[in-house]
Amino acid sequence: MATPPRDFYQVLGLPRTASPDDIKKAYRRLARQYHPDLHAGAKKAEMEKKFKELNEAQEVLTDPEKRKKYDQYGADWEQAQAFEKARQQTGGQGFGGPWGSDGSYNRPGSGGAGSEQFSDFFENLFGNRGRGGAGRSGAGMPGEDLETDVQLGLREVLTGVTRRVNLREPRTCLTCQGSGTVRSRSCITCQGAGMTTESKTIEVRIPAGVQDGTRVRVAGKGQPGTHGGKRGDLYLHVVIPSDPIFRRQGSDLHVSLPVYPWEAMLGAEVTAPTLAEPVKVKIPPGSKADGKLRLKGKGLPSATGGHGDLFLTLQIVIPSGLSEDERMLYERLSTQRHPDPRMELLHSAQRR
Repeated sequence: MATPPRDFYQVLGLPRTASPDDIKKAYRRLARQYHPDLHAGAKKAEMEKKFKELNEAQEVLTDPEKRKKYDQYGADWEQAQAFEKARQQTGGQGFGGPWGSDGSYNRPGSGGAGSEQFSDFFENLFGNRGRGGAGRSGAGMPGEDLETDVQLGLREVLTGVTRRVNLREPRTCLTCQGSGTVRSRSCITCQGAGMTTESKTIEVRIPAGVQDGTRVRVAGKGQPGTHGGKRGDLYLHVVIPSDPIFRRQGSDLHVSLPVYPWEAMLGAEVTAPTLAEPVKVKIPPGSKADGKLRLKGKGLPSATGGHGDLFLTLQIVIPSGLSEDERMLYERLSTQRHPDPRMELLHSAQRR
């Protein structure tokens, strides 16, 4: 089911008795609040819809003739105007409902012959829309909050980072000096809002250890309020893409560490990566594939204080391009008696 259009007076937060000056002031105030350039991400699309609705309300209610028709017919004033014009062109023939036999228009409650029929006609034609009450404009309204995405790498999560964030700040239109009009016409620079937007860059400190999806609040960096209202806040939505080396699990990190077969068998000291500097680690003799080594405190900052751990998962790799001597060593090793490493697998498969 389609959503009925909102009453234009409700859009502007005004009663139906509002003066033209009240309408102009309400439009300028709300245009600053809903201007799409002052928003980012998913909220921008929502503001574009509200700004369009606001412009439609302003266009109709600031035009005396259009406002008169809107007050008479409601949201479908354009269709009603066309319908009335068609009735007039046919001399009222073939059109029942709100028009009397003499061609006069019978308003609801007027007691005319067509007044009872008018209700059915109006609901059939307009779906009983456009008759809602109006809101009330407020004073001292706080500014809108702003939200934008900020992408961090794991090294920035480890240490924290200061980021420069570009914002769009409302400013009084220089063309019309904030009036919204130039020579009795709507200002083309600000589209009648009396305000334009200006780029502004601020520096924001993002603390270490933030999680993916965290919203970092920066107080007082949102849109300015109206009539003395306080500024809104800025929220940074933290996005941390997957890292090709380090896999994050809470404050812990996991890394696959390649080792040669002889390093795993005999033990060795190898270099392993961390988010800071590489470190030396000892591979215990007899290590198996997928075995894990733990480097305490080499993970990310945790919410409870301290740091998580870094886990190294051993990945045994076979060297490529063997020399003749290396091949001979593998051949000598193959002649030795060893338990079949597939025996347990075969027994398990036969029991299923």
